[in-house]
Amino acid sequence: MFQKKKLRLKKFYFHPATAFLLLTIGLVILSACLSGLEMQATYNTVNVNNKELEPTLVAVENLLSFDGMKYIISNATKNFISFAPLGTLLIALIGLTVAEATGLLETITRRKLKKIPKNVLTFILIFIATISSLINEVGYAILIPLAALIYFMNERNPILGIITAFCGVAFGYGVSIFVGTMEATLIEYTKNASLLIYDTIHISLTSNLFFIIVASIILSIVGTLIIEKIIAPKIGKYKKDEELAQTEKYSIITEEFNEQAALEKEKREKTGLKYALVTAIIFFLLFVWALIPNLPYSGLLLDMNESTYLNQVFGENAYFQDSFTYIVSLFFFVTGIAYGIGAHTINSDKKIIEQASENFSKLGSMFILMFIAAQFIAVFKKTNIGVVITSWLANLLGMLDFSGIPLIVITLILIAISNLFLTGTATKWMIFAPVAVPVFIQSNISPQFAQIVMRAGDSMTKGFTPLLAAFVIYIGYLNIYNLNKKRPYTISKSLKMITPYFLLISLTWILLIVGWYITGLPIGPGVSPTL
Repeated sequence: MFQKKKLRLKKFYFHPATAFLLLTIGLVILSACLSGLEMQATYNTVNVNNKELEPTLVAVENLLSFDGMKYIISNATKNFISFAPLGTLLIALIGLTVAEATGLLETITRRKLKKIPKNVLTFILIFIATISSLINEVGYAILIPLAALIYFMNERNPILGIITAFCGVAFGYGVSIFVGTMEATLIEYTKNASLLIYDTIHISLTSNLFFIIVASIILSIVGTLIIEKIIAPKIGKYKKDEELAQTEKYSIITEEFNEQAALEKEKREKTGLKYALVTAIIFFLLFVWALIPNLPYSGLLLDMNESTYLNQVFGENAYFQDSFTYIVSLFFFVTGIAYGIGAHTINSDKKIIEQASENFSKLGSMFILMFIAAQFIAVFKKTNIGVVITSWLANLLGMLDFSGIPLIVITLILIAISNLFLTGTATKWMIFAPVAVPVFIQSNISPQFAQIVMRAGDSMTKGFTPLLAAFVIYIGYLNIYNLNKKRPYTISKSLKMITPYFLLISLTWILLIVGWYITGLPIGPGVSPTL
């Protein structure tokens, strides 16, 4: 009998840079088709002067036209330079690479972090990542590369560290232990939409404070369980092939390494850590001084034109949030230098620059990926497809006749869907608020709770779309630490890896929102879910 041979097709893996390029080309063609079909929508904004709705018509723009091609070609450089993750990542890496090159990160990981149980370290990382949205989206640029390094040095898979940091920031975006830029972004639209029902209304920056504190803790606990119980076993261990060949070399070095040399190394490391600790304390005190108003030479990071302190720190023109990435990078830079001096790991300025530059050399593919992804995101934004879809969903919410829990869940889902196409929090709430807030008020639900539903829906799908600018940092670092270069982490594979996190955290968000509404617990000082 003859055995039938199975025909196996060889799998072909597109590098994410190639995928983004093909998506951009497809998007240009799609914009022409949708524009030809006259795809458009109308959304309303609130005129605060007469407290009436003003309609705005938005249509899909054809980029396969002469003007469209001119836009794509003439704005390529601008799109790349203004691509937010580019600047924040470069600034963050300057400090991190110095701290790594001097040995500070390796010493802290070996002497301190290895003693922490894995699940506790995961919780700490997710919690810090979750509350990092207190200051815009700096968590992606700082925590993803830092988590990869710490996990690698802690003999855990750096891929797992990248996933943990990214999921913590993305799917916990908008909650924190204190009010931040999210409040400054959302409150104005919430207040304006409330004016359609009320003559005057005051919505404070702390109106969601209790909820976001509890949510940050619950999401971190659930996230830790998802990472350790579901994702970590699938990721597996991270072991380079060359480690096997170096085992004999390591054993010879270990045998010849006498006790005196080990004691001397430990002494240098302790001295270096003391130098770094003193430097960190001084740096922190100066940082706090820069946030205190009305003292000699204080308030460097505040916008003193604002009347309230929260607006001075988190206002639109506040220096604190704009400079935070640089401050964190500078912290790692100065503490790394201090450690290097104390531990004698720095012989000259040339050596430290060369060592730090070697780490930057790994980022060549990242810059190519960022350039192409920046074009894709800019082109998608120019087509207006995301705004049109969001407007449709907002109008759908206005046509539905629901109240109570069904209204909350449907609003949550519609906002989450729109977030796949329009990741900008401010623009999304600008479109949804004039519809959602009045409907919630008429259902006896407070506008402050409507704002909570908005931030929950925004967070549920934040990391599950390649249209998120910071997604390129996530997928870029996956491929930097990928040992099998013939099989890169594609967009689909990168999304598949975080699918369990996305689904379970989304369920957690829904249960948390509904549970809070049922119990009627205050969501902030003097603010309840219902009116």
